[in-house]
Amino acid sequence: MKTIGHLELKTQRKPTLSHNVSESDWNDWRWQMRHRLKTLEDLEKHFLLTEEEVKGVDLATRGGTLPMAISPYFASLMHPTDPLCPLRRQGIPTAKEGVFNPADMHDPLGEERDSPTPHLVHRYPDRVLLLVTNNCAMFCRYCTRRRIVGRIGEAGLQELEPAFNYIEGKKSVRDVLISGGDPLTMSTEKLEQIIRRIREIKHVEIIRIGTRVPVTLPMRIDEQLTSMLKKYHPLWMSLHFTHPREITPQVEEACRRLADAGIPLGSQTVLLKGINDSPLIIKKLMHKLLTLRVRPYYLYQCDLAQGISHFQTRVETGLKIMESLRGHTSGYAVPTYVIDAPGGGGKIPIAPNYLVSYRNGRVVMRNYRGELYEYKEA
Repeated sequence: MKTIGHLELKTQRKPTLSHNVSESDWNDWRWQMRHRLKTLEDLEKHFLLTEEEVKGVDLATRGGTLPMAISPYFASLMHPTDPLCPLRRQGIPTAKEGVFNPADMHDPLGEERDSPTPHLVHRYPDRVLLLVTNNCAMFCRYCTRRRIVGRIGEAGLQELEPAFNYIEGKKSVRDVLISGGDPLTMSTEKLEQIIRRIREIKHVEIIRIGTRVPVTLPMRIDEQLTSMLKKYHPLWMSLHFTHPREITPQVEEACRRLADAGIPLGSQTVLLKGINDSPLIIKKLMHKLLTLRVRPYYLYQCDLAQGISHFQTRVETGLKIMESLRGHTSGYAVPTYVIDAPGGGGKIPIAPNYLVSYRNGRVVMRNYRGELYEYKEA
């Protein structure tokens, strides 16, 4: 039988998490949402916590940092005793979240500055970001929107109407990204109302959904959802994978359902210290994503949000990882490494320098092995 870490892939559940839970309940995404682990007592039933984790949970539950919520499904993948487990570190807070560095920012991406109306961010000329909920199946501890996530509920259709009106008035907007929080934590009916309203805007060509639910709550990707989404093509989906251990049979099935529904899938991965900051882990993740029909899209440098500096790597680490991918594996497996510029500068690609010199029509380049080649312009 295959295993991921200490877990058998057959059930993906530790006995204490599934005790007295029927299969139908366990596979019901609404049950999972209602039974998320949100308190110290919830965690102590299933995990041997460190002092740092106990302090972190206390900080989170008192409102001193991002609230804590972990779906039972994702919790079942986390090691019960090892605090260095790469999945556990994403879900269980530590006291380090209470440490703010001088470079930390309340709104690291400057979204509030570029918000012409509530729930909407308009930074790039032809696309906008629509924030429809502040809820997630799991609150990832490195969340860049920790200033708002987990604190306010879903936006109603009427509440979003000023944003829809703004989009209608901007003929240049051809692409709308629905995000949050996580839009797939909303009911299928509510989500469809939002998508249908956007589809009524004639100059909007593409709708995208940003979500981590296929990873943290894969049972949410059911027939009702995929049947609804298929009605609104062209529709794309940006997923969020962080580590190869996140890819279970349930996650594979969720991605299969989405891909079979004709939805192009891309993955955004945040580079995190002590979790995935190695060429081996990133390459393994990228390769696995391709087998799921998920195209690696972005590799993000960790943002400067308050209380997450312990997750941040050096940029040179990211560059070395990109060097380990380019030329050494399929181009489809190579994401774009970006820094989302602090203060609202947008995503800026950061790449190893393969251009050695360029003057007088003579281009000198190096390849992935360090060999030099020359290209002469006509």
